[in-house]
Amino acid sequence: MQDVADAAGVALVTVSRALNEPDKVRPGTLARVQVAVEALGYVPDLTAGSLASSRSHIVGAIVPTLANAWFADAMEGLAAGLAPHGYQLMLAQSQYHPQSEAGLVDAFLGRRVDAVVLTGRSHPKAMRERLRAQGLPVVEIWDLPKQPIDMAVGFSHPALGESVGRYLHETGHTRVGFVGADEERSRLRLQGLCTGLGQADVPCEFVVPPSSIDSGREALARLCAGADVSAVFCSNDLLAIGALMHCREQGWPVPQRLAVVGFSDLPVAKAVTPALTTVRIAAREIGERAARMLLERFAGAHFQPRDRIVDLGFRLVARESA
Repeated sequence: MQDVADAAGVALVTVSRALNEPDKVRPGTLARVQVAVEALGYVPDLTAGSLASSRSHIVGAIVPTLANAWFADAMEGLAAGLAPHGYQLMLAQSQYHPQSEAGLVDAFLGRRVDAVVLTGRSHPKAMRERLRAQGLPVVEIWDLPKQPIDMAVGFSHPALGESVGRYLHETGHTRVGFVGADEERSRLRLQGLCTGLGQADVPCEFVVPPSSIDSGREALARLCAGADVSAVFCSNDLLAIGALMHCREQGWPVPQRLAVVGFSDLPVAKAVTPALTTVRIAAREIGERAARMLLERFAGAHFQPRDRIVDLGFRLVARESA
């Protein structure tokens, strides 16, 4: 900063003001400082600033993976909500491993983030206690924990699965199977599916996350080889599209031979043939709402217990596949 001041022929405090409060600097002086900054390639030391202010203006967020669009959409909403207020998003992937998530949280805390956004409701106990002890704002997204670390915004996975189960039962299906990722939220949708069907269990196949179209096709082949089903609920749209591909390869008409239901309502769900019946969730809005909750907390707001959990719900979109 002193080099910039010397090059611009101004005092050190003028450089600081030009960088942090440019509207308070005369245009001519500001222009000289900006020319010197560009010529010298000067980058402000944000770490020093955060130490002085006790604010880093960084929010750390952890998702299982960015390979799946629904998590990416939520992060887009989170970043878009934070950016206009001067907050940057530091993003990491846990790859569905709780201990990896705990390590990432420690890394975030070491970098003095102002808040943490986590995916889901199941986290290592020690990590939950550490976050509570830090007193940082925390938002758990994508689920509705009964006792959140701090705040939560999402939807109920069991209720979603139950809604699909009732829909399939009402449309005449009693032999229903399930294809899902081998992770907690998928299993919660399976639990709800059984409730909606009024059954203790259903034939199911699990794939290693992150899900793919190929894994959906292979899982449905295994499911149908071992069970006689007339409908299948897939725990996301990628798996469901893979299921549709397997049906096409076998020459099975959909939904006459096999009805297929997905989850997330990706843009491709409407474009495939037959158009996919699926469950729509507000992925981007989840991120946007999390950003608003954090900004309110940064501004000093204290939420009542009933306001700490926001349920954005879901909607079953009936199309041609079921």
